[in-house]
Amino acid sequence: MVKSSEYKDLESKYYMQVVNRMPPVLVRGSGSYVYDNENKSYLDFTAGWAVLNLGHSHPETTKAIQDQSSKIIQMSNLFFTTPQLGLAEIIVENSDIDRVFFCNSGAEANEGACKLARKWGKKKLGGAYEIITALDSFHGRTQAMMAATGQPHYQENWKPLMPGFVNVKYNSLSAIKEVFSKDKTCAVLLEPIQGEGGVNVPDDNYLESVMDFCKENNILFMLDEVQTGMGRLGKLFGYQRFKNIQPDVITLGKALGAGTPLGAFASKEYCSVLEPGDHGSTFGGNALTTAAGKAAANYMVKNNIPSLALETGIYLTKKLESLKSKYDFIIEIRGMGLLIGMEMNKDISSEIVKICLEKGLLLNAVRPNMLRFMPPLNVSKKEIDIAIKILDESISKTIN
Repeated sequence: MVKSSEYKDLESKYYMQVVNRMPPVLVRGSGSYVYDNENKSYLDFTAGWAVLNLGHSHPETTKAIQDQSSKIIQMSNLFFTTPQLGLAEIIVENSDIDRVFFCNSGAEANEGACKLARKWGKKKLGGAYEIITALDSFHGRTQAMMAATGQPHYQENWKPLMPGFVNVKYNSLSAIKEVFSKDKTCAVLLEPIQGEGGVNVPDDNYLESVMDFCKENNILFMLDEVQTGMGRLGKLFGYQRFKNIQPDVITLGKALGAGTPLGAFASKEYCSVLEPGDHGSTFGGNALTTAAGKAAANYMVKNNIPSLALETGIYLTKKLESLKSKYDFIIEIRGMGLLIGMEMNKDISSEIVKICLEKGLLLNAVRPNMLRFMPPLNVSKKEIDIAIKILDESISKTIN
């Protein structure tokens, strides 16, 4: 058996040091659990950063990948491939969206959506090009998306930032109105719930008021559903948890490919302004990833997995609220579905995550004072009970 230290030596020698890795060397997964090279099990409440919404090695997606890999994996988008069209149909038929383009990641999806918005501005608004985004947002790590992401620590080393993005306070229509320009603004891009920014849930009327403002000014209302899409909030698409919302454009990634690299941006018919030659991707929408995505999406719809996420999300929230009652430094439990944050008035989240890891639970310290919970959507209540027990023990050990 290869020792963990040998893997880590290889990583330090050959891999760019851009990630502060956790100690385990993970080699396989099943359901809500992953296993390291010494066969220690870990209950995974990160799900690959909200990617594995059906858990690890789900039979439906595994079979789809195996079957597709024996047929055709990749072809140019000059030709028709059937899994791509099947997944597009599922997305369109279960949303308010009309057309889909597949790419390789959430960041690419947001890039494509912003290209669409800029062409909208050019064709419909006399050359408007600016896109309003929110502070504490996260839209990706490409050059353009770092400018869209309203978090200074992601931007500082890459200044001057790419022009064309204005970051304003989240959950504030007045902040959008203050920077809106009839000559410059072509779109607003928001997350229905900010995930990486701290699981920030907007007021009930925020998204609707922004949507109405966009319609009044003929600018595009775009929602980044990279983390909130594909059932995470208790509906197939996160915006469906909010009354009366119909976005012009949505972006998808993470869970869309069920663990394979897949993203998408999708739009209403009237703003689908991109034409042949305007956009493309060599690997975008390839047969293998869209076969996995189609199998996962089909399984979710047929088995009502988003409703299951809603139910178990309520259960997990109640369990976390019980910890809040026990520990007075836990100040808020917030979120929706199975995207939940636990905020504290102490900067101890990293230490809690470390102890949880030792005890066999994977968590994310999204902020120094905040934990984020993103388990698979089919996580069981028994597994939630196990996670809460480990978390309780870890908190107790951290503060004593």
